[in-house]
Amino acid sequence: MPTPGCRGRSAAPPLPRRGLSSRCRWAGAPGRTGPGGPGAGAMALPVLSSSAVKFRRVLAHFPQELSLAFAYGSGVFRQAGASAEHGETNMLDFVFAVDDAVTWHMTNLVKNRSHYSFLKFFGPKKISTIQRYGAGIYYNTLVPCNDRVIKYGVISTDALIEDLFHWKTLYVAGRLQKPVKILAQNENSRLQAALVSNLKSAVTAAFLMLPESFSEEDLYMQIAGLSYSGDFRMIIGEDKSKVQNIVKPNVAHFQKLYSTILQDCPQVVYKHQLGRLEIDKSPEGQFTQLMALPKTLQQKITALVNPPGKNRDVEEILLQVAHDPDCGFLVHQGISGIVRSSSLVQSAKTILTAGAKKSITYSLKKLYKMTKGGLKKTS
Repeated sequence: MPTPGCRGRSAAPPLPRRGLSSRCRWAGAPGRTGPGGPGAGAMALPVLSSSAVKFRRVLAHFPQELSLAFAYGSGVFRQAGASAEHGETNMLDFVFAVDDAVTWHMTNLVKNRSHYSFLKFFGPKKISTIQRYGAGIYYNTLVPCNDRVIKYGVISTDALIEDLFHWKTLYVAGRLQKPVKILAQNENSRLQAALVSNLKSAVTAAFLMLPESFSEEDLYMQIAGLSYSGDFRMIIGEDKSKVQNIVKPNVAHFQKLYSTILQDCPQVVYKHQLGRLEIDKSPEGQFTQLMALPKTLQQKITALVNPPGKNRDVEEILLQVAHDPDCGFLVHQGISGIVRSSSLVQSAKTILTAGAKKSITYSLKKLYKMTKGGLKKTS
């Protein structure tokens, strides 16, 4: 069996653990290792120094039983075409991973009942049931908090780990393939391993869709675009230049996230000083990469190639794909299939979780950003 993907050499250094017994330790707190501080690891990416306090103040409003909490998006990392002041007024986006969703929602309903739509009247069990549909995450959006507007998603730790390892929905896993601000993380070693595995899988999938030689920026563009492949919101509701806007001002953040993985990957020549990479595009090299892809993506690819009713071994099918000149296209189609279904259900779920009024307001904001991005392109 070939050495799979970028997993052949020493693993990427573990992400910094920040556990205090069963609770999370705040990242970036004075005297502790955290994002932007000494010993910051693969997921710990620097943002403006004042942001740590700002984010901790937001998290103080919520139940603290979190296995992972992170902030992401244009309110955290500057995007191309946006001024610094714009970042200070953008909605702040958060994801909270919790071990027990029912208990967490029960406590949060006591603390922050107004954050929920009419579903609050059905109680925490029903909310947790609805959470499991689509991408397995429950969002409360357009929430006023500390003179800012925030959106926060709640996902179970088990669902997050499954998405990170296997790309079941590539929804939260996709967000964690781009720079985020880790705010809190407990001592869950399986979650730690899943976070690193997700980054390696992103690199492997991107390699399969890139030519033999390419720039670092090309790689990060490909990685950043993975979770938008097949997402209907990229047709209506999102700025068409979104991926480029994310990557161009944040290349240094992507480097901090992926440079160790690239240096340790046996299938790539990483010319760091030149910002160039070369990969093995032989059928053998591509087979190695295909065998290292997450399980759900392998299944999607095999379903595209394998005729109905013909039961062949996954390894046999992927070997056929490795020799196919359209190998990269098949990988892209497989990813699109994962994203399309999860994004459709998740978006439909928003009508319930946000309520009609907030759903319309949120959609109009997205359409405005899309239109604004289109006007900038034509001007």
